[in-house]
Amino acid sequence: MNKKNLKSFIQPKKDDQHISPIAGTLFGASMIVSVMGAIIGEGKYSDAMIGGWVVVWMLVGIYILFALKVASQWEKVIVLRLGKFKGLRGPGMFWIIPIIDSAPTWIDHRVMVTPFAAQKTLTKDTVPVDVDAVLFWVVWDAEKAALEVEDYRAAVDWAAQTALRDIIGKKMLADILVGRSSIDKELQEVIDERTTPWGVTVQSVEIRDIVIPQDLEDAMSRQAQAERERQARVILGESEKQIAASFAEASQSYIENPTALHLRAMNMLFEGLKEKGALVIVPSSAVDTMNLGGLSGMVALTEKHLPQKK
Repeated sequence: MNKKNLKSFIQPKKDDQHISPIAGTLFGASMIVSVMGAIIGEGKYSDAMIGGWVVVWMLVGIYILFALKVASQWEKVIVLRLGKFKGLRGPGMFWIIPIIDSAPTWIDHRVMVTPFAAQKTLTKDTVPVDVDAVLFWVVWDAEKAALEVEDYRAAVDWAAQTALRDIIGKKMLADILVGRSSIDKELQEVIDERTTPWGVTVQSVEIRDIVIPQDLEDAMSRQAQAERERQARVILGESEKQIAASFAEASQSYIENPTALHLRAMNMLFEGLKEKGALVIVPSSAVDTMNLGGLSGMVALTEKHLPQKK
């Protein structure tokens, strides 16, 4: 049990009788009326009449204090008469009979947000993970939420935690890391199935964070880096294959046309020599067959006689 849930069980429950400010104000007004009447009537009326006046107004004030209730717009109130369910009241002002009636439970019909977590939970491949999630739920039947379960808030919290642990235990770590949306939907269905008999429906579940051991995180990072390097080498190899295929196709054009091959070689050599400080190494067979020696000398002579750029 985590600290959050332990704290909620240790803290005493607040008084659900909801003495409204209106009832308190009317009670105070009745007390003032009783006291002022006793002061004004002193010497004019008998002590019995004055005492009766005070008692009557005190009883009226006490009745208003405990009988008048006011529920907010988002609240429904469970009313019990002699311990049996009498009905739902609210929103707005309503009356109960003190001592006979009681209003022990006030149900909030707004959307509730409950954070929950599963700590050190083993996945199907025995990896401990910490998962944090948020549950959005709402009470759609106040009568069931009050009568079918002792504390519907705590019940929803525990149902969410156990469902999360069950789902994590059935899935591999990789499925958890990449399939958050599917886990959210599965969690919503499981929790909603458990809470529907209590008059509670789950609107959505969202996983906020998944924490794995640091050693495993480092290993997965290295694995991802190696996979990216492998893909890069595969792409480079495919590129080399495409380049070789292009050269093979180009060579077919030069087989029957040696003049075109000669001109292409001369053009490539010229492009390399025209750069300042460029060094070009060509095979001796190419120099002999294509007369590249003469071409190189001509290029050098041209470079010598060209005016130098300042």
